[in-house]
Amino acid sequence: MIHHTAIVSKLAKIDSTATIGPYAIIEDDVEIAKNVKIYAHAYVCSGTSIDEGTQVHMGAVLGHLPQDQAFGNEKTYLKIGKKNIIREYVTIHRGTKEDSSTRLGNECFLMGHSHVGHNCVLEDKVILVNGALLGGYVTVGGGAFISGNVAIHQFCNIGRLAMIGGFSGVNQDVPPFMIVRGRSLVRSINLVGLRRAGFKKSSINEIKEAFKIIYRSGLNTQQALLKISEKNFGEEVKHIVDFIKKSKRGICKSRLNAEEKEEEFYS
Repeated sequence: MIHHTAIVSKLAKIDSTATIGPYAIIEDDVEIAKNVKIYAHAYVCSGTSIDEGTQVHMGAVLGHLPQDQAFGNEKTYLKIGKKNIIREYVTIHRGTKEDSSTRLGNECFLMGHSHVGHNCVLEDKVILVNGALLGGYVTVGGGAFISGNVAIHQFCNIGRLAMIGGFSGVNQDVPPFMIVRGRSLVRSINLVGLRRAGFKKSSINEIKEAFKIIYRSGLNTQQALLKISEKNFGEEVKHIVDFIKKSKRGICKSRLNAEEKEEEFYS
């Protein structure tokens, strides 16, 4: 059903079971699948595809031009998966380089006023709380939880089932299963998240041990990974190690150095 006040391009492909609310705008080259609901005043821009069962609430803007001064009006895309909830005034921008995409997986929950920058990739069941901000090219692993008013620097990777505490600023990669609060500091493992995800106690204990080696042993990162490799850990710890080895920005620390502590004291 398309409300009579909605402005919908004749070139858009909209499934007959989709709902388009009052004053919504749907541009050319948009694909909207079965049982998608677009609420009033939402704006869906060219190059956007929205898969089955996703909700787009009032005032959300999907697939608009990337906030990148190098963007030259190339053909780029926003691809949104199934059963996502995109709440009021969320903004998700399409890719910036020719034929590139911003991608949202399935069953994600993006709360009001959160922002996903160009070329970000969100895996399944990611939660962004109100006001969370992802810079361009951020990758967020499945089940990660980004709290309110968090800012994540461009090109950072957030690992699977990681949790970022409210008002944090993240400028390095966050390994899977970790909790970050404050100035990119890892505080602990995401114990509650792991239990809710159905992790076995033995796996959680291995993640705890790996955390202690990486963040509490006094070893540098390479030494810590070497020590972990000497143990017979399971797949979850191997996943952490693989994530760290692939990190280009380096992983978040656990403690501030003396210079940083002084800066924090006087700031």
